[in-house]
Amino acid sequence: MPAHLLQEEEFSSTSSITASGTVTSRVTSNGNAVTAKDLLNHEDLAGDRGMMDDIFDETYREKEGPKPPLRYVWRNIILMSLLHLGALFALTLIPSAKIQTLAWALLCFVVSALGITAGSHRLWSHRSYKATLPLRIFLTIANSMAFQNDIYEWVRDHRVHHKFSETDADPHNAMRGFFFSHIGWLLVRKHPDVIEKGQKLDLSDIKADKVVMFQRRYYKPSVVLLCFTLPSVVPWYFWDESIIISFFIPAILRYTVGLNCTWLVNSAAHMFGNRPYDQNINPRENPLVSLGAIGEGFHNYHHTFPYDYSTSEFGWRFNLTTAFIDLMCLLGLASDRKKVSKEVILARKLRTGDGSHKSG
Repeated sequence: MPAHLLQEEEFSSTSSITASGTVTSRVTSNGNAVTAKDLLNHEDLAGDRGMMDDIFDETYREKEGPKPPLRYVWRNIILMSLLHLGALFALTLIPSAKIQTLAWALLCFVVSALGITAGSHRLWSHRSYKATLPLRIFLTIANSMAFQNDIYEWVRDHRVHHKFSETDADPHNAMRGFFFSHIGWLLVRKHPDVIEKGQKLDLSDIKADKVVMFQRRYYKPSVVLLCFTLPSVVPWYFWDESIIISFFIPAILRYTVGLNCTWLVNSAAHMFGNRPYDQNINPRENPLVSLGAIGEGFHNYHHTFPYDYSTSEFGWRFNLTTAFIDLMCLLGLASDRKKVSKEVILARKLRTGDGSHKSG
């Protein structure tokens, strides 16, 4: 279908799902690769979501000359090393753990994961749906249990990641390799462009959220309480689990697994998989990452349509986060879910996809 005929409605309109924006076609530059991208009517989008800093900035150019030298953050290197050693030790304790403890660890994993996926990612970073105060409080508590930086900082880095994806201004630029995009970016100082671009983002919507700013003010004590203390105390107090097992499995192992599942979205989902929506960008569709990250592995789709609340066209398939958001809407705790129409998705597949949708 000729690109100039693509003028479908951007979002489908069903119960609690809003329609906004149009799709047009234009050739842009993403790093060194020239890509064909669907451009939103940014005025409609900004009016509907209140932000558009997750849309790729085609005007950015990396600075010429040598790259700045790596500056290691030894505190993070030591702490991450100790954390992963602790997780390995925790694996040896699993046969000795009570079934209630393992179930509790799994529950803590799911809750903390939702604090990232449904919270700091889909709600606050992309504003792809709206949440009531009780749901925002729950997601903030879950986010502190996840301990992946406070919501404000997470949102800032993630919007920069989308706006300057796979460039020097991307905090976990996958062009720098698997290790860097997975964990290495946390072990070195940020590239100056990441800091510069992050400071220029409009985060007024996040600053206006009193729940988010309350968490930012009390983030450290909330992490101590919710990420480590609560997961450890519950098994020890309620079913007389060993304090060692209570600490190392529901706290240390659960936390480490949660971190790596999130990091795989930055690394594996930018390198391994197909690209049915846009073959000109790095992010891929990776079902295995989706399983671990409860729905965040449909990454080619997500970077093509970052405003879709489901981050996928397949609903609940490998996507517990979408099921959770839908449940919250059913309960009246969430609303205004943004969803890309099937017509727009198919048109985009035919125009810029790698053709893999034909066999899928």
